[in-house]
Amino acid sequence: MSENKVRVRFAPSPTGPLHIGGVRTALFNYLFARQHGGELVFRIEDTDSNRFVPGAEEYIIESFRWLGIKFDEGVSFGGEYGPYRQSERRDIYRKYVDMLLEKGMAYVAFDTPEELEKKRSETANFQYDAHTRMQMTNSLTMTPEECNRRIADGQQYVVRFKVEPGQEVHVDDMIRGEVVIKSDIIDDKVLYKSADELPTYHLANIVDDHLMKISHVIRGEEWLPSAPLHVLLYRAFGWEDTMPKFAHLPLLLKPEGKGKLSKRDGDRLGFPVFPLEWHDPKTGDVSSGYRESGYFPEAVVNFLALLGWNPGTEQELFTLDELVSLFDITKCSKAGARFDYQKGIWFNHEYILRKSSEEIARLFAPIVANNGVDEPFERVLKVVEMMKDRVSFVKELWQLCSFFFIAPTEYDAKTVKKRWKADSAKVMGELAEVLEGIEDFSVEGQEHVVMAWVESKGYKLGDVMNAFRLTLVGEGKGPGMFDISAFLGKEETLRRMRRAIEVLK
Repeated sequence: MSENKVRVRFAPSPTGPLHIGGVRTALFNYLFARQHGGELVFRIEDTDSNRFVPGAEEYIIESFRWLGIKFDEGVSFGGEYGPYRQSERRDIYRKYVDMLLEKGMAYVAFDTPEELEKKRSETANFQYDAHTRMQMTNSLTMTPEECNRRIADGQQYVVRFKVEPGQEVHVDDMIRGEVVIKSDIIDDKVLYKSADELPTYHLANIVDDHLMKISHVIRGEEWLPSAPLHVLLYRAFGWEDTMPKFAHLPLLLKPEGKGKLSKRDGDRLGFPVFPLEWHDPKTGDVSSGYRESGYFPEAVVNFLALLGWNPGTEQELFTLDELVSLFDITKCSKAGARFDYQKGIWFNHEYILRKSSEEIARLFAPIVANNGVDEPFERVLKVVEMMKDRVSFVKELWQLCSFFFIAPTEYDAKTVKKRWKADSAKVMGELAEVLEGIEDFSVEGQEHVVMAWVESKGYKLGDVMNAFRLTLVGEGKGPGMFDISAFLGKEETLRRMRRAIEVLK
């Protein structure tokens, strides 16, 4: 680039929900831009009008808003290089299509889909290129008059790039090093379609990257085969000096490590592959999202940052600012990154531990209320303080903690069989009397008195506490017993104990 300013872009297509692989690509662009004091551009690639899905663009913008990945310019953000939606740049692209045609570096082709299909069936591995183009229906095989007449008659056509054979194409990749490709294997790609008067991805991206002064193109490995063609296009326009540097990120692989991660993997194993829940406007199908599944955006970002890149240390938990300072695009892996969704759950658990109990309690309080329980926030907070280290998602707290708010109506049969001894009803009756006589019902106040009583009676502490837990909780779970009884208070503790003795005796 002639200028030193780092400018990168993320350019999704509004053809459906944003895949988690796309989120990682945007994140790596964001980290690279911020680290170099550069700018991140948000562009919408909507040149394939047949695949447009209503609501997809808004979904993508909302996804990044939730994740905290901020753009500097682009669709909905403004900027001096707009418009940033490719469908609004038709006239711009047409100028560059005409430029290639005038230079003889592109040509008009009239082959119908049926003719192309027939050719593919006749010729194994058919490719529209220097070896086959003279057998096809295009401006190279007809007179200019015939070509112009067809266009004037409204016949649909495409413009193809004329790839000259026998050239070496060098792609300098920041992750993979220098990649050298022979131009003979590159076909004459379609750059423009008269049917919708729009360019294809290949032309639109080159023109936009040039005009928007993009310095680095950081994208998924799946675009690596396109890179040689893009280098040839930069050459054709005479833009070699402003050609961006490329970096092709490693693929996200299935959790088992073989093959590219897909939505089917998420459906099969029960994890989201989209940042937000997606409602398909055509089928009505609903696909799960990380936000609605209870993940924290910081946890998702941290998880994704370490897929295909690591800082070379044992540290795993990073703030966004820490990631910006440590990120090094050249340290990205060349090999695919296995999508260990269980690790994503681990990250969410770690972020629950990192967050204050008050923040978690504010997220848990509506869940408590939705289950018909009217509890002051202070009591919800106390429960969270006791239990947040046991869950990976806030929504898991209710199943784990509901006994704090609602007395058990049933008692787990396995726990009863294992923990409720022949003398448990008698011992619990005695314990209830001991508890009733305690004035200081705090954890410490109870513990001192009860422990002395257990010792004086010669009871086994484990038997007493396991039965005590069953009476208050209904099963064998929860924190320390005196934490539970202190929270419930003397009256509720005794009420639950006496009911359990009545039911289980």
